[in-house]
Amino acid sequence: MADIKTVIAVSKSLDAFEAAKEIQQQLNHPDISFVLFYCSSAYQLDELAIAMTQSLDNIDIVGCTTAGEITPNGYGKKSIVAIGFSSKYFSISAKIIESMDNFSIIDAQTTINELTEQCSLKELSSIKENSFLLTLLDGLSTKEELFLQTLNYATGGIAHFGGSAGDDFNLAITHIFYQNKFHQQAAIVMLFNTTCSFEVFNCDHIKRPTEKLVITKADINSRIAYEFNAMPAASEYAKLLNIKISDLTPEIFSLNPLAVKVGGRYFIRSIQKVNIDDLSLTFYCAIDVGVVLTAVEMDDILPPLNDKLESMTQRLGKPELVLTCECYFRRIEIEQKSLQSQAIELYDKYNVAGFNGYAEHINGIHLNQTLAGVFIAKNNAKKIKLNE
Repeated sequence: MADIKTVIAVSKSLDAFEAAKEIQQQLNHPDISFVLFYCSSAYQLDELAIAMTQSLDNIDIVGCTTAGEITPNGYGKKSIVAIGFSSKYFSISAKIIESMDNFSIIDAQTTINELTEQCSLKELSSIKENSFLLTLLDGLSTKEELFLQTLNYATGGIAHFGGSAGDDFNLAITHIFYQNKFHQQAAIVMLFNTTCSFEVFNCDHIKRPTEKLVITKADINSRIAYEFNAMPAASEYAKLLNIKISDLTPEIFSLNPLAVKVGGRYFIRSIQKVNIDDLSLTFYCAIDVGVVLTAVEMDDILPPLNDKLESMTQRLGKPELVLTCECYFRRIEIEQKSLQSQAIELYDKYNVAGFNGYAEHINGIHLNQTLAGVFIAKNNAKKIKLNE
């Protein structure tokens, strides 16, 4: 049987057992020891948990629900995408945090220590130099910022990216899959130790800032902004865009984002929805009274990603896999601008797979309207002694 590093599998069947069978058939290789999957929330999740566990017997499985799936053939909907990893090239450990409440620095250090110890047993490659972390979080928990900041204290400089689970934009319940079961209000931290060259990255397409809005009334726990500039938030945002409040939709949010400036850079704080009863706005990321939000003009969405992937190809070699967590609003923009064919061409060229979610994570930061990922090259990394 041919040597493999990773394999991507896709099923569009909404029957849980048929879908799991199709995934297993595509991932049928003796070297695969770990499977990462992303699925639509349209599945009967209890059935899917049983089906995936039965079909991928004796294989470690981790996953989450999505707001859309990403494959080398473009965007999927009501489907499953799964990535199998060969034990010859990857040593992967995973740990679930069943509640993100009260996650402490001690908990973070214990988590990283346990993951490192598990990966080290295989003695594949240097943990510090040849590893990256992947996080999957409940996308509607409102606990992501503090969890990621706390985890980041313990990573020891290991590169980290991730995404927050979705639910096909129903904004009701998101799920994380670990050890035969779907979980809510949970987080999963994975450590990937590999002999492959890789680079963790993120990409946005902010062009320049324009007008500013100050949050003058908010509920930080629910991420609701009640007022901008002492006026109803939805009214001020609609006024800024010169449209009616009734015209504020996810499509408008994706094309006209608001951002905060941190350390000289702008980071988008995506609007989740308008609350018609009081004209407030609910956000996907943390907000607070006094925070200055800046309307930003966006550049073309695909060229920055193409440039970044091409740059990594030049440095690392041809891609084996580009594993991504992409904001759902980026997908909306691509679809609104009829750029699907260009996206398919790009994703096929670089073998991109992943999911659309409600937020992205990069080195302890919780982001919106970006693409975070890891570029895994076909080439092996520079040999590093395990005792270094």
